[in-house]
Amino acid sequence: MSMQPRGLSPVPEQTAVVARAAFPMGSLPMRVRDRLAGVFADEPFAGSFGVRGAPGMPPAVLSLVTVLQFTENLTGRQAADAARDRLSWKYALGMELTDAGFDFTVLSKFRARITEHGLERIVFDRLVDHCREAGLVGAGGRQRTDSTHVISAVRDLNRLELAGESVRAALEALAVAAPAWLAGQIDVAEFAHRYGPRVNGWTMPSSQAKRDRLAQVFAADGYRICKAAWANGAPVWVRDVEAVQVLRQVLVQTCSLRTDSRGREVIIRRDADEEGVPPGRLRLASPYDPDTRWAAKGEELFWCGYKIHLTESCDPPAEAEAEAEAEAGRRAGPRPNLITDVLTTDATVPDVKATAGIQQRLTDRGLAPGEHYLDAGYPSADLVTAAAKNNITMITPLLADHSPQAKAAEGFAKSDFRIDWRSRTVRCPEGSTSIGWHPVTQHQHDAIVVEFDRRTCRACPSQKRCTTSARGSRMLTLRPEEAHDTLTRARTDQKTPTWKDKYALRAGIEGTINQALDITGIRRARYRGPPKVRLQHAFSATAINIIRLNAHWTDHPLRRVRTSRLEHLAYRLTA
Repeated sequence: MSMQPRGLSPVPEQTAVVARAAFPMGSLPMRVRDRLAGVFADEPFAGSFGVRGAPGMPPAVLSLVTVLQFTENLTGRQAADAARDRLSWKYALGMELTDAGFDFTVLSKFRARITEHGLERIVFDRLVDHCREAGLVGAGGRQRTDSTHVISAVRDLNRLELAGESVRAALEALAVAAPAWLAGQIDVAEFAHRYGPRVNGWTMPSSQAKRDRLAQVFAADGYRICKAAWANGAPVWVRDVEAVQVLRQVLVQTCSLRTDSRGREVIIRRDADEEGVPPGRLRLASPYDPDTRWAAKGEELFWCGYKIHLTESCDPPAEAEAEAEAEAGRRAGPRPNLITDVLTTDATVPDVKATAGIQQRLTDRGLAPGEHYLDAGYPSADLVTAAAKNNITMITPLLADHSPQAKAAEGFAKSDFRIDWRSRTVRCPEGSTSIGWHPVTQHQHDAIVVEFDRRTCRACPSQKRCTTSARGSRMLTLRPEEAHDTLTRARTDQKTPTWKDKYALRAGIEGTINQALDITGIRRARYRGPPKVRLQHAFSATAINIIRLNAHWTDHPLRRVRTSRLEHLAYRLTA
């Protein structure tokens, strides 16, 4: 399929006349076409299309359809129907009134094409750049970030179901890719009886002994397929089939093959083995989406899928209004809060691990915040220091001193010691000076271990208030000077009422997550695989921005003050 860049077609005269008559005040799709037509172009997608072959639908049109689809949380079929029978959509897409539109499968092929070439964020980035040029977002302001869970588009499987379904998925793939070879390796009739229908926990034996026996059967069948695929006479490409690779990983994480005292091969469940199971970030959860992971947050939330991190501008209304009034050619009024970055990660990735990447992307695009508000992710001093070097102040709670003395609020905490960075010594509250200063690396971060003399500590009258270690002396672990000072200042500031009032601004991101959930269903993946989930999230964020821009253009703020009838009555009686 080829592409000849032409962008959005001009709005036909008849379509424009009828649309303006039907919507004299305009509508969201019409305003998007009138104000943001330049955002939707063909040229950014040129690398994903060929130069020969029949021309396909312009990517500009399909990307606009996809954005409008997400503003209403429509399916592909519903979006294709809307382009066919909605007047405002025909106006936005530049279609004749008699245009029959396109088949819904075109949208699926478009999504597959742009994810294959890594173009999931093109429209989102172009919209944010447009808003930056229009003065609606910029560097140096306030931005806030938070994450929420995303449930994958696959079934939740227990370990037994995962083992059986992995064998079934491999057999289904080989039945298409290498049917003749597969028929020579297994009893097709027997395996079809066992793995024809999907493996379902509701139809499995209720007896634990029978379930254990079934697990052995699944494992034995899986090993049989893998041994055949890696045998010397097997086609080399068979072992490269994705489903076979996944089956091999599932076997590794669920069981192990051992030789008993009689020389027989036996299969042992890995949860009963001393080797244990792989950590959550490596453990497969489904053969149909190898990148989805189980994760937990607190004691109540437990999900299988991904995580999305949203960052939005959050200048206080008074400051945003003052800036808008100061800009030439712009009407007075506060700027809307717009999503400036969207990131999809593995479900097991902590929020704090994504912060550096978010800040770097914002900096590269000229959108680095002056103050970055985050949830309680407890970033390290190194991360806070690195952000400060980019003129970014992180407003987030830092992990407090977790020494036993600090937790109990008794004895000498780390802050009670006086550090002399020049002489590389530390003086304790009782006046003793350290005897050791050892630069080390801990958890991939530079650190300093400070050691005090054992004889001095054992003779100290405050030893019990200072340390409970068996060696009888206190040891301190410090960060390098710059990181240590940054951490100390931040811990001091976060105890003040001023900092707490400022940090309250972060809570507004919860409303953005709720809006994305209500409008785009962002917490449930529509598609399988990280590329398409990233595409879903990028277009969801674009849709939220367009909805907020539409409210900004029409002077209809999203946050409206609601007054009850009782309050109305009280006002009339007291007026």
